[in-house]
Amino acid sequence: MRSRTILKDRLEKDAVICAEGYLFELERRGYLQAGAFVPEVVLEHPEAVIQLHREFLRAGSDVMVAFTYYAHREKMRLIGKEDLIEDLQKSALRMARQVAGEGKDNAILIAGNICNTNIYDQNDAATHLEVRKMFDEQVVWAAEENVDFIIAETIAHHGEAKLALQAILDVGLEAVVSLVGHGEGRLRDGYSLVDSCLELEQMGATVVGMNCNRGPATMMPLVEEIRRAVDCHVAAIPVPYRTTRAYPTFQSLEDPGCNCIPDNRPFPVALDPFTCNRYEMALFARKAYQAGIRFIGVCCGAGPHHIRSIAEAMGRTPEASKYSPDMTKHYALGNDPKLKKVNQVFAEQRKL
Repeated sequence: MRSRTILKDRLEKDAVICAEGYLFELERRGYLQAGAFVPEVVLEHPEAVIQLHREFLRAGSDVMVAFTYYAHREKMRLIGKEDLIEDLQKSALRMARQVAGEGKDNAILIAGNICNTNIYDQNDAATHLEVRKMFDEQVVWAAEENVDFIIAETIAHHGEAKLALQAILDVGLEAVVSLVGHGEGRLRDGYSLVDSCLELEQMGATVVGMNCNRGPATMMPLVEEIRRAVDCHVAAIPVPYRTTRAYPTFQSLEDPGCNCIPDNRPFPVALDPFTCNRYEMALFARKAYQAGIRFIGVCCGAGPHHIRSIAEAMGRTPEASKYSPDMTKHYALGNDPKLKKVNQVFAEQRKL
């Protein structure tokens, strides 16, 4: 059995890159339905999940995250498939392990995953008990599959984050707890992100921080503030979208130039015009690293090219770097001496 401080040990040595873009990417590929966003693909098309794991592995992710986001009891009940929850969870965990084993030198970490339940109500103690039961069964399944650590992500209530963390600690595993800051940059039960992270650190989280809903521009100031406040390691896992001060989350983005979007809301399936390019994500990764943040990745909307750009920004050459761009060989924009000069002249004159 691996050391139960394997994640902390790795973070003490270098950054850990974590790809978390499974939900949106599999929706784009036609294997998952937007709306409920339940990962039925794990059971219906396991080959698609395994392929995406492999693509993130080749791109440089240090972590294979079991695709169990939104595979909890409440979501499975919503689509009438609660009886399949254990099969889905265990299948996803085994897929992550299978692909992690394809990495070199046994260096790829395996993470279980729990997330926001959408039933937590700070004023209803009964929901607290129900949430804890949901977390408990998931972390037990993850522990039985011998994951290295568990990510509790996209959590918008401090109280729910504490329930998630305690469930993970109770099975003896390290925890990454990632919060979401909605428009006002606070948690829904009134806690500031910093105050919540400080308490989660005191409880025993290995990593605290943020994931999802905010792009690089609007997440960076908040994770820098968290980094200054806590002593433990910090997570920064933004969505790859150009959020702004006026539109700080990808749910809030508007596209006035398009009159064909249902309800005039680009989120979640018409965000294409706002997508960050690979160079923007590389810049974010470098800034995060310079700020002392070591658990770095990309959330909903990530493609393997984003992960590769982050790995290369960290000075790494993952397998997929074999195919990183080399524009010197482009027929008109390149400068390789074997190219036809006439095409380069044409490009210069016409400004292709």
